[in-house]
Amino acid sequence: MLELSIALPIKVQNGGLFISRGVGRHPARKLQSWEVIFVEKGTLTIQEEDRVFSVNAGESLLLWPQRRHVGVADFPTDLKFYWLHFEVKETNNTAPWLASLSVPQHTRVSDPQYIISLFRQFLSEQEKIARSAALEFILLLILQQITRTEIGEKEADDRGISLAWKAQQLIRTQFHLRISTATLARELHCNADYLGRVYRRVFHLTITEAIHRQRVRAAEKFLLSDARSLKEIAALCGFSNPGYFRQIFHKHTGLTPGVWKRRYCKEHINS
Repeated sequence: MLELSIALPIKVQNGGLFISRGVGRHPARKLQSWEVIFVEKGTLTIQEEDRVFSVNAGESLLLWPQRRHVGVADFPTDLKFYWLHFEVKETNNTAPWLASLSVPQHTRVSDPQYIISLFRQFLSEQEKIARSAALEFILLLILQQITRTEIGEKEADDRGISLAWKAQQLIRTQFHLRISTATLARELHCNADYLGRVYRRVFHLTITEAIHRQRVRAAEKFLLSDARSLKEIAALCGFSNPGYFRQIFHKHTGLTPGVWKRRYCKEHINS
């Protein structure tokens, strides 16, 4: 038989399940312990010091020790949440073990049903007369699941930023072709709506606006260095309709292509 003794830097106090009757609100208090909350149904509105949290179904909240928290709204009738109090021991470098796990204070978990099953398992284990180290292990699993959610969100965010920059590179090199959010998404093997959202978040403009901006920049160069017709320049820059090209050019420069060319040339000669 293999016997192991594992010392965890956490100690469980107690936990429970709250089911609302539609009356009252969370009491005001300042605890010496941490408290992790997971909402299964409804919305829990609670304030910690000067910050208000609205914790929706499928989300977790971590309340810190020595911080006053209080409910700021009455419990809704459909509210159902799990709670668990625990202590964190100091490690050798005096940094809390909890901080090294980077547990987010308020986040949406990726697998709510698994979190629920862990809390139910915890409550079942808590009912036993003899205290078991299983309580700490279950808490550890809960915190790891919450931490994993934040890591997953960071990885998704990094992927979104990468996609946005890849789309930007394609716009710079393919602006003269018939490109759009849909064609870029197909080339990058992603959803068009998702690509549009992450591109706008990174560059603060839509993909269509970015394509138009790149085409107008190219048109400015052609207008200065070529004797081509407006129709030819429009086609070279990816516009199939000269009238639409004039409209977009005016929107981005405030001038028509002809006026822009005359004004720039005049300024260039006078210099």
